[in-house]
Amino acid sequence: MQAHRIPATARMMARCAVALSVTLLCSTPSNAADFDQARMAPQGDWTVIVSPYVWAASLKGDASLAGFDTDVDVPFKDTLDHLDLALMGNIELTNGQWGVYFDGQYVRTSQDEELLSHEIGLDIKMTTLAFGAFYQVYEQELGGNTVFGKPRTLSIEPTIGLRWTKLEADVSVAGFNTSKSADWTDPFVGLRLNADLSERWNLVAEADVGGFDVGSKLSVNAQAYLGYRTEMLGQPTILRAGYRLLYQDYESDDFTGANKFRWDVSQHGPVIGFSMLF
Repeated sequence: MQAHRIPATARMMARCAVALSVTLLCSTPSNAADFDQARMAPQGDWTVIVSPYVWAASLKGDASLAGFDTDVDVPFKDTLDHLDLALMGNIELTNGQWGVYFDGQYVRTSQDEELLSHEIGLDIKMTTLAFGAFYQVYEQELGGNTVFGKPRTLSIEPTIGLRWTKLEADVSVAGFNTSKSADWTDPFVGLRLNADLSERWNLVAEADVGGFDVGSKLSVNAQAYLGYRTEMLGQPTILRAGYRLLYQDYESDDFTGANKFRWDVSQHGPVIGFSMLF
């Protein structure tokens, strides 16, 4: 089947990934780097950290879906016009030494385009679920305490996990409808860093690499946030602002004709949110 280049299709495909950028449940990439390492609670006690955020992501790369090849070049402002629903977030359970986290993201977009006097409708749904674990291998006290009454520290935590991605697209044109979908699971390994800069300010960063030809060829996630300690609703809270990059290079096994699927796209942009301890 002859491949066609349709930039509008690309923008729509991109929107589903961008929706991966507006959150309601909390990190991984969304990820585990968004959360503080439970230094707000007594050492050894199990705590839950919830970190909602909004990711203003732009998309850049190449994609192929159902025989269509297209460049993906979508600034965040363009995705808002066609965004139907976006739910995202991360929940972390930790005792200060080790912990686990779950990240969920769901995005739905829709768009109509004109092509050769025909209206093309494209609905896209993208779901990403990530589960990971981490362990604190290094911690150094920096002197003084945070406003939560815990020592200021610098810590490093290796992390390992799985990230599942599913992309679904419904295309309608001239009374003809077709649906295509693809999903893949990427193992990943990485590091998390937490540094208490002062009694109120801290820095959290995370980077992981995955895929390894198990799911995608390669995936890279990197994010860093500056946080400010305060209280919200009587709960210890860290307000955060930073930047995140997520790159995925996936190609289906049946890479021909109407079954052709490829997602070689980078999502990047600023993030704002908060981490609240319960």
